[in-house]
Amino acid sequence: MASHEAGLPRTKRTGTPARVPEAPDRSTLRSSHATPPPATVDAGGRVWSVRRGKVDARGIGRGAAWAATLCRGPGRVPSAADRDRPLRRPTGWPVTIRCLPQRLSREDVDRPLVEVLPELARSVGVLGRLGISTPRDALFHLPFRYDDFSELRPLAELVPDEKQSARVRVDSVKVEKGFGRRPQRVVAMLSDGSGSAEAVWFGRRFVERRIKAGDELVVSGRVASSGWRTGFVSPEFSPVGHDSVHTARIVPVYRLAGGITQRRVRELLARIVERISPLVDDPLLPAERGTLVGLSEALRTVHFPEDAEDVAPALDRLAFDELLALQLTLAQARATRDALGAPPIQVSEEIREAIEAALPFTLTADQAGAIREIAADLAHERPMRRLLQGDVGSGKTAVAAAALAMAVRSGWQGALMAPTEILARQHQAGLAPLLDTLGVRSEFLAGSLRASERRRLHAAIEAGEVDVVIGTHAVISEAVAFARLGLAVVDEQHRFGVAQRAALQAKGIALEPHVLALTATPIPRTLALAFYGDLAISTIRELPPGRQPIRTEVRDRSALANIEAFLADEARGGRQTFVVVPLITESAALTAASAEAEVERLRSRLPELRIGLVHGQQPASERQAAMAAFADGELDLLVATTVVEVGIDVPNASVMLIEDAERFGLAQLHQLRGRVGRGAHRSFCILLSDATDAIARRRLEVIRSTADGFQIAEADLALRGAGNLIGTAQAGLPPLRVASLFEPRHVRLAERARALAEELVARDPDLSARPGLARMREDFAPLEEEGDVA
Repeated sequence: MASHEAGLPRTKRTGTPARVPEAPDRSTLRSSHATPPPATVDAGGRVWSVRRGKVDARGIGRGAAWAATLCRGPGRVPSAADRDRPLRRPTGWPVTIRCLPQRLSREDVDRPLVEVLPELARSVGVLGRLGISTPRDALFHLPFRYDDFSELRPLAELVPDEKQSARVRVDSVKVEKGFGRRPQRVVAMLSDGSGSAEAVWFGRRFVERRIKAGDELVVSGRVASSGWRTGFVSPEFSPVGHDSVHTARIVPVYRLAGGITQRRVRELLARIVERISPLVDDPLLPAERGTLVGLSEALRTVHFPEDAEDVAPALDRLAFDELLALQLTLAQARATRDALGAPPIQVSEEIREAIEAALPFTLTADQAGAIREIAADLAHERPMRRLLQGDVGSGKTAVAAAALAMAVRSGWQGALMAPTEILARQHQAGLAPLLDTLGVRSEFLAGSLRASERRRLHAAIEAGEVDVVIGTHAVISEAVAFARLGLAVVDEQHRFGVAQRAALQAKGIALEPHVLALTATPIPRTLALAFYGDLAISTIRELPPGRQPIRTEVRDRSALANIEAFLADEARGGRQTFVVVPLITESAALTAASAEAEVERLRSRLPELRIGLVHGQQPASERQAAMAAFADGELDLLVATTVVEVGIDVPNASVMLIEDAERFGLAQLHQLRGRVGRGAHRSFCILLSDATDAIARRRLEVIRSTADGFQIAEADLALRGAGNLIGTAQAGLPPLRVASLFEPRHVRLAERARALAEELVARDPDLSARPGLARMREDFAPLEEEGDVA
């Protein structure tokens, strides 16, 4: 502990909590002239004094405020001025003040951060913008990648376009004023024994106040070359000998919010992790954990690893917890479903064949096989849980129509819910005619309908006058009550939250409805078993006859003029084009095409074409109007983000141009390509990319060389396995924050997590004896995307 003599206090917080001193003999307090006992002030600013022989945490008026200011003060740490000038001590206040770190317990992990670590009070707003309000939130605000600055290189050996570190001497610092659109620059000339280089910071970073000529620094950051000179661009730096979380080590990189820097986030999290990580309870027993590291060690290491080799074991532990949390949810849902009954929907072979014969086309063998499997599942009293996966254009809609018709013929209602109104309307356009052919009454329900129309539909559904409801989230609103819901079809089911899917299933009256989930994203078998092991899977690989083959080519921007001339020729021939870009607006951080800039560029380059724009940040009505205009042939070219990945069917569209194609996943590219080739015209997919990275070129070659979505899914798994560090961002799979199912180790962990979840739920269905496991699910709850987000 540090002591502060009256008049010249010197404050220092100790690293180890200390006990509050024993109360002195009461006799020392009998006289008002007696010297008061020492007061102990913790890092939270609370003053512990002696009153009536007992420890009292309330403090004593002005004296408490003075001592609190001395140790930390409400929301601040003492400044140098506080330490170096005499402070007026209240009359009769103790001569000695002892400053202690605040006592922390395991319960503090989930208390408001400002109460647990009040020294961070000024940073609460910053952390709040990152979604951090408690120490636990901070521990689970995980980095999404790392920069390896652990190796110090001589300046003469710096390699352009790589992130590196160097130990240097500052020779000079100058500020170059900005003018026009050029920002201010701070330029420091650096040297070491091998040579010299410069470091440049853009904008008002106030770097010139933090470094000066003669300083010895460690600098870490991206190296660029300009002419004959090599230098660092906006590097992090710290004095030589200073233990920094920014330089000369494995440095975590976090997701940020506006106005917050990596440096600020790292400094705050370093303080929190050091104090809080030892207090975290491990929800797993040693036998369940096996060779995995403890949770406290994993959290400390994943934020600030000492060596690159330490990262994988820490991530494995967190990945296992995340996968176990997911599997516990699935296992409890299975247990709940198994305890419920489902309506046995008996479909005779004659009815099934009659339904198939009524369709206006001949089913493929895969489609007919899927219908038979669904019919067999519907006959059971155990709720069906079947995943129907098929490539783009494979005919899943026809199978869904037949399944709904079988339920209706047996006296039950059906519902189909899509994640976006665009996709729901597309299903209405494609499915309603098929259902009408099969004698099934269908209606469309969405939140955009007028209130009077919604009320009319609600009454008709409850009265059993509607056989099949096709719609969006409005289908699961509280106002909707089904008379006899027997089958629920969920399209693109990975885009729904668990609560949304459960709400749809709960629409069954007394009995659990059967569920058929659809996905147009082929899922590799290893991943399907890890995640959808509780689902029966039907696969459609055979495409219906008449689908036009799509010619796919990879081009760079030097071919853009020829491509634009080709698009104009297609428009003159009465055909239409999609142009898909990765961004909505231009970004200073990314050199990629944006929708808003591209639509202006194309309008100037191709003024004779009618060009529209659609992206996820437009109002739904504006987005829907643009889609409808394109589908009706009122536009020649539609510039879009990935909102067109699913849910728009334009047979007249013959060209899909994807700009900066290397920025999209293989599954996305395959889905986008599937938007063309739906009519009688020969169709083309052009992948525009200037990427030189070998992996990026191989990925584009996969799309160019095959149209088989299952081959593409397996290639995606192989290509992404080596490079994907944290999290899975793959269509068709549940969103994961830590686990990467492109990493074989994590696939094995998923299988192990599934087995443990089954065992835990079998012993304790509601996990009441293991509250830590419920806490685990909250720690890894994904921020599920709902609707269009591009």
